[in-house]
Amino acid sequence: MMNEKYEIEELAPWFVLTLTLIGGVLRALLLANKGFWLDETFSIWVSNHSLPEIMQWVGSIDQQPPLYYLVLHYWMEFNGDSANAVRMLSVLFSAGTIPMIYLIGKRISGVAVGLAAAALLTLSPFNIRYAQETRMYAFLMFNAAVAIYALVRLLTDSRSDRPIGSQFREYLHIWRTPGPVEEDTGESFSYKDVRRYQTGWRAWIYRHRWSPIQTIETDLAWITFIVFSAATMLSHNTAILFPLATNIFGLGLMFFQWLKKPEPPPAFQAPSFWNWVKAQIGIFVLWGPWIFAFTNPLRRAAPEFWIPEQGWETVIQTIKTFLNESLPGSASHAQVIWILYAVVICFGLVHFRKKISQLIFLAALFAIPLLIMLIVRNEQPDSLDRSLFWATIPLFLVLAAGIAQLRYRLLIFVVLGIFSIYNMFSTGDYYRFVQKEDWSNPAGFVANFVRNDDLILFNASRVQIPFDYYFKHWEEQYSLKVEKHGVPVDMFDSGVYESIMTESDVSRLKALLSGHTRVFLINSHNSNTDPMGLIPQTLAAQMQLVLTRDYNGVQIQWYEAP
Repeated sequence: MMNEKYEIEELAPWFVLTLTLIGGVLRALLLANKGFWLDETFSIWVSNHSLPEIMQWVGSIDQQPPLYYLVLHYWMEFNGDSANAVRMLSVLFSAGTIPMIYLIGKRISGVAVGLAAAALLTLSPFNIRYAQETRMYAFLMFNAAVAIYALVRLLTDSRSDRPIGSQFREYLHIWRTPGPVEEDTGESFSYKDVRRYQTGWRAWIYRHRWSPIQTIETDLAWITFIVFSAATMLSHNTAILFPLATNIFGLGLMFFQWLKKPEPPPAFQAPSFWNWVKAQIGIFVLWGPWIFAFTNPLRRAAPEFWIPEQGWETVIQTIKTFLNESLPGSASHAQVIWILYAVVICFGLVHFRKKISQLIFLAALFAIPLLIMLIVRNEQPDSLDRSLFWATIPLFLVLAAGIAQLRYRLLIFVVLGIFSIYNMFSTGDYYRFVQKEDWSNPAGFVANFVRNDDLILFNASRVQIPFDYYFKHWEEQYSLKVEKHGVPVDMFDSGVYESIMTESDVSRLKALLSGHTRVFLINSHNSNTDPMGLIPQTLAAQMQLVLTRDYNGVQIQWYEAP
C-alpha cells in the first residue's frame, strides 16, 4: 500500500497534465459549431467598446459585474471576435480549473481525492457546455477555485495566525542584507569569486540573498485569497454568496476553536481573527466600486423578469444538472445511476467522519448559497445552476472522496469509469443535439430580401445585438442602408435593456412605420416585453403580412404596405 501511495504521488502531476489536456480538447471540440445566442453576442458587443463605455453600459443596462467584459475586451484586441476566438477564453479558464480542483482535493484529503475530483471535472458535461460559451461562467469557476485553494492552504497552515505581511517584511529584510563574504578557501572555485567578477544586473542579483519562496507562501496565500475572492464577486452578482459562505464557516470555526481547544489538532486550523478581518476589508475594497451598480439593478428590475420562485425540486434538479443533466438510457437505467451517485456521496461523507471541519467547509460552500436562494426566492433572470456554477467544486470533492473511500483500486476505477462513460455519452449528445438560437440564417434571409430604406424592427429591442453580429457582414458586403429600431423602446437610445409594450407605445410604433413600404419584424425573447402581442397587431393593422419564417428561437415577419 505504501508503494502504491508513493507511486501515485510521483505520477500525479503527469495524470493532472493529461486530464487538463483532455479537458481542454473536449472543451475546444466543435467550438464554433453552434451559433451565438443572445447573451453571448451581448458579451461581445459590450466588450467591443472602450473601457469607459464598457463601464457605462454595464452600469446602465447589465446586471452583472464588469470584470469578465474587461478581460474579454483585451482578449478580443489580440484574437478578434470570431466564435473560435472569443469562446477560447472560456475554454482556457475552464481547463485551468482542472489542476486547481486537484490541488484543493490533494490539500484536503490527499492525492487520490484530488485526482478523482480532477477526473470528474474533466468529463463534466455541465462544465464542458459552459466552457463553450462567451459568458462569465467558466471565468467565475476559475476565480472561485483559486480562492478556495488559497483558503484551504491557510486553513492547513500553522503560520496563518501570524500577522499578514510579516513574512514579506522578513523576506525584504533578508533580501536587503548582503550575504556574508566567503573566506578564501584555497579551492579552485568559491562563491566569492563568482560575485567578484559580476557586473551590471548580475552584480545586483548577487548582492542580495534570495530566500526560498516557501518563506512567504502564507502571505502569498492571503493575497491570493483576497484578490480571487474579489474577482469571484466581480464575475457574477450571485457570487456575493461566496464570501458569505466562507465567512460563516471561518468565523464559526474561530468561535468553536476559541471555546474549546481541540485535541488532537484539527484538520482545519482557524486563522487569527484580525488576519481574517484584514482579508475581508481587502476583499471589500477591491469589490467596493461595484456596490452602487450592484444595488441599482435589483431596485429597478421589474418582477415580470424574475424567474419563478425556487423550491426544493429546483435544488434537486440543480444537483442533477451539476452531476449530469441528461443521463442517456431509459428512466429506470438513469435511476440506477442516480442511486450510485447518492451512495458514493454518502461514502464521501463517511470519508470526512474524522475531519468534521473539512466536511462542514465543503457543506458551507455548497449548501449556504442554495439555501439562501430558497429563502430569497427572487433570483435575477439567470438559471440557478449557472448562477451557482462554482458550487460544483465542493460537490465534486465530496464525490471524489466517496470514490477514494472505496479503497480498492479496481473498484475505484470501475465506479469512476461508470461515471466517466455516462458523462461522455451526455457530452456527445450535447455536441450533436443541443442547439442554441439561430441568428445566422435569419440575418442571411433578411439580407437577401431587404432593400435600402427598408425598416427592421426588433421585438424585444435587445435582440438587435445578435442579429447585427451576423447581419453586419452582409451590410458591409452589399452596402445596405436600412433603418433599425427596437420596440417598444430602442435600447441604444433609451439605455433601457427591457421594457414592456403598452397601448401608450402604439403611437410611437406607428410613427416609425411612416414613410416605409416594407418592414421586417424580428421576434425573439419577447414573451415578457410584448405579452399582449401589440407589436404584430399594430403592424397587421397598418400593413399586410407577406411572409413568416421561423428559426430556432427567432421568428421573422415580413410586412408590406397595401
